[in-house]
Amino acid sequence: LTKFRFMSKRIIKKVAVLGSGVMGSRIACHFAGVGLQVLLLDIQPKDLAADAKPAEKNKIVNDALAAAIKSNPSPVYTNDIVKKITTGNFIDNMKDIATCDWIIEVVIERLDIKHQIYEQVEQYRKAGTLITSNTSGIPIHLLAQGRSEDFKKHFCGTHFFNPPRYLRLLEIIPTPFTNPDVVESSRTIAGLDRKSVV
Repeated sequence: LTKFRFMSKRIIKKVAVLGSGVMGSRIACHFAGVGLQVLLLDIQPKDLAADAKPAEKNKIVNDALAAAIKSNPSPVYTNDIVKKITTGNFIDNMKDIATCDWIIEVVIERLDIKHQIYEQVEQYRKAGTLITSNTSGIPIHLLAQGRSEDFKKHFCGTHFFNPPRYLRLLEIIPTPFTNPDVVESSRTIAGLDRKSVV
């Protein structure tokens, strides 16, 4: 099992990626590619039957991951890497983020939707878990509004550039509340993956 250990004694073994669009699915593949376990979640399709099976509930995330794997350039080194990615949906599987050491939000660029996701995250996230957003258009301090003190201390922006496997750049955007350890951890992850930090 691959894990990243930091000077602060923080250990990253499993990453949750919330949102499986173009960036979310590729970020999930990227972290699986460096050896981490990944939980990739997204919404359920609309108008599901009450007795819908998991495959139907997870159609959006599974289709997005399949499309990412087939894309060119490929986000994975080999198809075996995909075995490190577990898919699910926000309704049934948000509770599983409790097993993750880093949670990356990559949902649509709407502040209200991101706040809805964060409310769910706060229900299940372990205290001290890294929580970051891949936003490129919403001020990070607005995303942290209304969140708990522990959430704010462990929250910052981590903007990956597309495609994340090939573009060696990671933008880290702290808020006034962000613990320095979170920035250091993000920088260390970037260094291990040979990314430049801005």
